[in-house]
Amino acid sequence: MKKKTFRRILSLTKPYGGLVLCNLLCAAITVAAGLLIPIFCGNAIDAMIGAGRVELPTVLRAITWIAFVTLISAVAQKLMALSGNRITYSVCRNLRDRISEKMHKLPVAYSDTHSVGDTVSRTVSDVDTFADGLLMGFTQLFSACLTIGAVLGVMLYLNPVIALVVIVLTPMSILVARFIATRTHRHFVAQAKVRGEETGLVSEMIEGARVIKAFGHEEESLAAFDEVNGRLADASMKATFFSSLVNPSTRVVNNLVYAAVALICALYAGNGGISIGELSVFLSYASQYAKPFNEISSVITELQNAFACASRAFEFLDAEEEVADPENASAPEKRGEVVLKNVSFRYTPERPLIEDLSLTVSPGQRIAIVGPTGCGKTTLINLLMRFYDVTGGSISVDGVDIRDMNRHELRSRYGMVLQDTWLKEGTVRDNIAYGKPDATEEEIIAAAKRAHAHSFIRRLPKGYDTKVVENGSNFSAGQRQLLCIARAMLALAPMLILDEATSSIDTRTELKIQDAFNTMMQGRTSFIVAHRLSTVKEADLILVMKDGHVIEKGNHEELLKENGFYAMLYNSQFSAV
Repeated sequence: MKKKTFRRILSLTKPYGGLVLCNLLCAAITVAAGLLIPIFCGNAIDAMIGAGRVELPTVLRAITWIAFVTLISAVAQKLMALSGNRITYSVCRNLRDRISEKMHKLPVAYSDTHSVGDTVSRTVSDVDTFADGLLMGFTQLFSACLTIGAVLGVMLYLNPVIALVVIVLTPMSILVARFIATRTHRHFVAQAKVRGEETGLVSEMIEGARVIKAFGHEEESLAAFDEVNGRLADASMKATFFSSLVNPSTRVVNNLVYAAVALICALYAGNGGISIGELSVFLSYASQYAKPFNEISSVITELQNAFACASRAFEFLDAEEEVADPENASAPEKRGEVVLKNVSFRYTPERPLIEDLSLTVSPGQRIAIVGPTGCGKTTLINLLMRFYDVTGGSISVDGVDIRDMNRHELRSRYGMVLQDTWLKEGTVRDNIAYGKPDATEEEIIAAAKRAHAHSFIRRLPKGYDTKVVENGSNFSAGQRQLLCIARAMLALAPMLILDEATSSIDTRTELKIQDAFNTMMQGRTSFIVAHRLSTVKEADLILVMKDGHVIEKGNHEELLKENGFYAMLYNSQFSAV
């Protein structure tokens, strides 16, 4: 799993191959500078060994070279940091772009089975954590690995015996780090998963704050949060504890390496095998050799966390998408004819909802769909819009199976006003013009007037320029619905879907809007879902649904004469209790 994640991370950096090479080159220059400085220092020390012996030209030359190499190293480190930042945040920007693009390709069923908070966590928190780990990889990991290889190479060249001692002791540090790291990854995975769960819970609690307070559910909500927060604390503690063992463990091993090198160099120096300056060079190299292992052990902690978060982001990107639109999608003339033939649908295989439903709707007809809660009314609308695909049968629009049409082409034929209102952040004007961005000011105001929203908009502090906050929470439910109705009236699609479109509006305003709807529905195929049966009396055909089946069909007068289920529903709304 980690190898697969690592390969996908590498693929993300491919477009920035030039910057990666620049980063590696700068890391190599920095490492080379680190190797040269001890040599210059050693030469300067050897030039001052002995009573009253100081070879000033040699010392000054060494100081000059040290200053020059240090300057080159500083410039290289600066460029390495800049290229690392550019790669990291460009990769993360592209990753977020892909996640955002993926959101629009996922079926509606995905949002039905995954919390909003978890999706937000994958997009924001997990990508941020991944960025931190990736940045440390570019700024520290490259130079640390190059330093280890370069120091070993130089030490082998200068003194193979001392280098072999270092090589023999090195695997101890690697094995210790690997032993701990393999046991740390699963804790970081658990931490990322629980963090997403907590984000989802917090999002849910904020959105439902009024309901929580209204039902006095504060204590239960706090208890639920404490339970998730406790699991997050436990997972975080375990991940941090095990990852924090890496650095001190590798430090112990590296100090042993340094001590061994110091001892052997001292023996060589005592026998005249190396000079005091060369002794200082080897001790400096031993220190440089040990330091990267300490850095790598710190980086491993961040990389484990980054890999866990990256895998969650990739998991989202790998989610099953909607069935792709056909390449040669049909775009028939917009007439407004809809035919349902033996349609069946079920959300889960074991629970059928709609079975063997057939219906022919002629252009311009008004179809009302009524029935008890859970009978499949809104599900039928979802099938017409192809938010879900039928599990049996077919739905045709204007003579073409909707599965042979482009989804955008299909949905552009419908104007929708739903019971659940949705407003985006922006101005009132932006929200009304959402379905027709190029609408003129006169068209927007005319649509608002037809929806009877103009009067309340005019009373707002900035009128049509008033800001709409998240989900339109600064407007009442009725005002939000009026804005959504104005949006539909502005777009004026060939077909209309009104799903409890006036459920949050007062009766007086509803009567006025019904008149506007009647005008708007002239010549347009319309589907009206309603519980208040007084709003569907003018429909050409009323479908009475129960348990996923159409049990009665006809206009208002015909169904009342049948004295069946519709008559019972209608009379129950107007009978005295």
